[in-house]
Amino acid sequence: MQSVIITGGTGFIGRNLIPLLQKANYQITVLSRTPEKYKQDSFYKNINLINQLSQVDKADLVINLTGENLSNRRWSQKFKHKIQQSRIQTTRKLVDWMQQLEQKPQTFISGSAIGYYGARGDEVLNEGSKAGNEHEFQVRLCKNWEASAQKAVSLGIRSCIIRTGIVLGNQGALQQMLTPFKFGLGGKLGSGKQFFSWIHIQDQVNAIMHLVQQQHLTGVFNLTAPNPVTNQQLTKTLGKILKRPTFASMPSIALKIIMGEMADILLTGQRVIPDKLLGSGFNFHFSELDQALENLVI
Repeated sequence: MQSVIITGGTGFIGRNLIPLLQKANYQITVLSRTPEKYKQDSFYKNINLINQLSQVDKADLVINLTGENLSNRRWSQKFKHKIQQSRIQTTRKLVDWMQQLEQKPQTFISGSAIGYYGARGDEVLNEGSKAGNEHEFQVRLCKNWEASAQKAVSLGIRSCIIRTGIVLGNQGALQQMLTPFKFGLGGKLGSGKQFFSWIHIQDQVNAIMHLVQQQHLTGVFNLTAPNPVTNQQLTKTLGKILKRPTFASMPSIALKIIMGEMADILLTGQRVIPDKLLGSGFNFHFSELDQALENLVI
């Protein structure tokens, strides 16, 4: 039986990925800052929960999904530091740990985000597109995050970096959107022209398993559905499915006053295409937004 260690295994994506790893007969170890919090959860009954890498001396597969939830809140300097530490420092510790192992893992899959590309309007972006402007916090974060993960390549470990878009599922962004929409208060943000690059949680975890199983695949992969939409298209589609009006809107200036720097992500967005994933033969179950939303909210 092969073994896997997962950081972020108690999070939204990790919790949906674990059943697929169990089905593939992996022995699973989850690295958590608070393992005691989950030991009574029946979901983790057959999973080894730890809080120190020193407790593990071997893994065939390492999946790095850790990261402080960006959430819809103001980004103080203290919180931005916490965001960086949870991603960059954890990734560095993982690579340092792998370097010390006598038997190295076969595969390392490490998270990143489409924030790497920065604010680019309606420019179509694929894995070959350059990074955005480093004046943007999200760009600096993703570049440093990925640079930390890339060091695993020099250890002879097959490595994949996943630039994830907005994951739609029973947690996260979609659930935050549903409440105002259900009360008829849903509407576009700012101009509504900014692109929303999304992925259904089922496709997200299936794509990770695809990278695990296809041993010839390496490098960066965009984990987004092949058909991104604008914020206005998202608003109209969700309103139609919920049978609710979408006349409300949030002016850019109001969003910036409420949310500060975090508002920039919501008001700019990226138009990201998963060219490498599609080229590798991966098939999306949910390639259109209306399909995904109908599956999740009806």
